[in-house]
Amino acid sequence: MSEMKTEERIFRHALEAFKKNVAEKVEIKVIDTQNFRTPDVRPDYLIQIITTHKQMDYIAEVKPTITKAHKLLLLMDKINRQLPHPLLLITRHVNADMAEQLRKDGVEFIDAAGNAYINRPPLYIFVKGNKPLEIEMPKHTPLKRAFNPTGLKVIYAFLCNKGLENKPYREIAAKTGIALGTITWIMYELRATGFLIDMEGRGKRLVHKDTLLKRWVTAYPERLKPKQMLGRFTGEPDWWRKKRMNLYNAQWGGEVAAAKLTHYLEPQIVTIYTEADQINKLIIDNRLRKDARGNVEIFMRFWTHNEAAKHENTVHPILIYADLVATGNERNIETARIIYDEHVVQCIGED
Repeated sequence: MSEMKTEERIFRHALEAFKKNVAEKVEIKVIDTQNFRTPDVRPDYLIQIITTHKQMDYIAEVKPTITKAHKLLLLMDKINRQLPHPLLLITRHVNADMAEQLRKDGVEFIDAAGNAYINRPPLYIFVKGNKPLEIEMPKHTPLKRAFNPTGLKVIYAFLCNKGLENKPYREIAAKTGIALGTITWIMYELRATGFLIDMEGRGKRLVHKDTLLKRWVTAYPERLKPKQMLGRFTGEPDWWRKKRMNLYNAQWGGEVAAAKLTHYLEPQIVTIYTEADQINKLIIDNRLRKDARGNVEIFMRFWTHNEAAKHENTVHPILIYADLVATGNERNIETARIIYDEHVVQCIGED
């Protein structure tokens, strides 16, 4: 079963389940997206929910599952993008805790189990606690290489280095530190998923970079970042303020990097990316103590040193943005939007 077919089944089941939540007669129309011309918005579906007293238009985003990162990206879209209609999340199942979070954040949703949050006065619906509906999902579908940890490293390099996708495979392998054979598979899958096109003798080009960035930001905190963790520590208050990480072949990430880039955020968590052979010196010089609940988190860098040197004391804005989104903190989300508008958007703009 293809991913698209699964999403279609979830969509259909969710609409039917939603109708049962509405006391009055309800009609749901699916609108052709071909005529939807809003720039930078590619909706899964456009729908109209029509009741006796109200017509509600939505841009529907269908996700087979909903994770914290998915929720945060939807929230950012809801708050920061100029959308002609509200967003409606449609998914297989929203558990009770996630339902409360979505309601609190004002993200409307319906799922195939009948759980829902709709807040369009006079219509208000909030249903949670229904068990997941058994919907046939793809079986034994291997995770694509492009969105495995190794693939995420390559995608990051492409997003940060304009035109790298058009270089010879050996050069891409050298730039990313990824085996040549793996690069071949990742390039094949980026073509298959529509993110890489051949331009008839004019080389290769990465396209739909805004969508690719979203997928990367969603996957990074779950599939790659945990594998890079070197440890969590505690230091003296504000020890980091006058420190330069390039002394340790390291860079600030997350909230500290965002504060240095925007002067807008007061960091609570100190994030550092470095090399494994530098961590002992970094810990000793800065009097850091191992602490599972500490506010200093150190990760192993997953990109090359030459690339790191371009940004000196902080990681690339794309990684700062991803680190902030992954926290779920409202102030961090606000700062992430600033970084996106001022720094990231120029990296993912189409030629």
